[in-house]
Formats: sequence, C-alpha cells, structure tokens
Amino acid sequence: MNNLQAHTAGGGKVQHENGLWRLHLPAGDAHTYRLAQVDDYTGLPRALFPWQPGVHLQLRARTSQAMIPGTWGFGLWNDPFSLSLGLQGGTRRFPTLPNAAWFFFASPPNALSFRDDQPGCGALTSVFSSPRIPAPLLGVAIPLLGATLWVPAGRALRRLAGHFIQQENHLVEIDTTQWHIYTLIWRANQVIWQIDGQEVSRSPWAPHPPLGLVLWVDNQYAAWGNDGRARWGILSTLEPIIVEISDLACNLLDNQGAIV
Repeated sequence: MNNLQAHTAGGGKVQHENGLWRLHLPAGDAHTYRLAQVDDYTGLPRALFPWQPGVHLQLRARTSQAMIPGTWGFGLWNDPFSLSLGLQGGTRRFPTLPNAAWFFFASPPNALSFRDDQPGCGALTSVFSSPRIPAPLLGVAIPLLGATLWVPAGRALRRLAGHFIQQENHLVEIDTTQWHIYTLIWRANQVIWQIDGQEVSRSPWAPHPPLGLVLWVDNQYAAWGNDGRARWGILSTLEPIIVEISDLACNLLDNQGAIV
C-alpha cells in the first residue's frame, strides 16, 4: 500500500506513523468544508483506477465519537463526481453513475438511498452497481438534476435513478469508538461485509470496475429522500473528530477465493 496519497481541506489533517492512519477534522462551523482523506487513485483517469473484482480489503478502525457530523468510511468506488468525496478538490473527469462497495457511515440529514425501503443514513454496508453510460449522453442528462428542486420532478427522477442504479444498504449495530476489524470482499457477482470475522451482510449486486480505494472523514451531507427534493451542504463539528485506521491491507483473491 505504498501508493496511498493524503488529501485535506478546511484544516483537516492526515497523519501516518507505524502503520496507523489518523484522519483528523478540527472543530468548526457550517461555513467551511473539512476533509481528511487517503486514496490510491487521485491523478489517474477513471479507466486506470487500480482495482478489479477479486479483492479482499481488511482494516481495523475506531472513532473518537459515536456520531460524526457528515460522512466517513472506507472501501472502493469510482469517484463518480470527480470530486474528493464532495464539495472540494479532486481530479477533473467526466461525471458518471456511481459504482461502490464500502462501509459508509452517515449522520442525519444525509439520505443517500434511491429506494424508500432502504436506510439512507447510519452505520451502513453499502453497494452501488450502475451501468456504464457514455459521458456525452450522461452530460445531456445532467441539466435535469436542476429539476430535483421541484418536488414532483424530483420524485420522478429519483424513481428513474433507482431503475438504473442497483443499490443495497444495510444498517449494522456497532460501537465505532471501539476497535473493530472490518472486512470487505468484492467478487464479480457479489460483495460480502464482515465485522470482527462475522458476516454482517451480503449482496448479489457488485460494482463495475475499475475502482479506487478510499478512506475518509468529512463534514458534508447530501440527501435525495422520498420527498423528491435534493439537498446538500456542510455541517458544524462541535468538537475535533478523529478516525484511526490500522492494519490496512487490500489484496487480490485467486479463483478459489484465497488471498494472493
């Protein structure tokens, strides 16, 4: 894992020593976006993201507090909006539909689900599986996002997105302030999530490659709930936030499922 790069915004810090990554956000108001992120794809075109199906990702993690305003997590994704998880930074690429498999932790008012029967915030195991749509065609559709400000149109577009984007979110009960071992197994036809060696969810939907590895914490939110209205912004952090990650290993699997 020598190709990991750190990215920060708004006073965020990334420290790495003796195999321990510490992602830190300072306390602050809701006027400044704050980010601490580590990834292995910044600067690459999306076609050269490093990971294909057959991946075993494992790490240990804990947080300084149980509820972090904004989002944090770790896993694999295609950086669909060409931003460093949101409002700031990032390599410029054409936007695309999301493909991701990760442990995703989101505080209210986040509502990151296209389906009414699945949770949009909390401690989630989450997968997005989207078809590839040519960038020029997707570019034509982007202006339609403005219609999400009009509730009836937003509801219709959300239902349409739910047909194109396969998604599964599952809530897990966990005290994130304690050290836990998180494992994600991505195969071509399924994704498996484990915590402390116990399977917590499994999905037949799998993201389309290639994907990049990301570990992050930030203070943003995004919501596109069943009312059809899209909302996004940043949240105040009343006290400093720390996410600690150790024993990070991302390995390939052979055809029998063994780590290469």
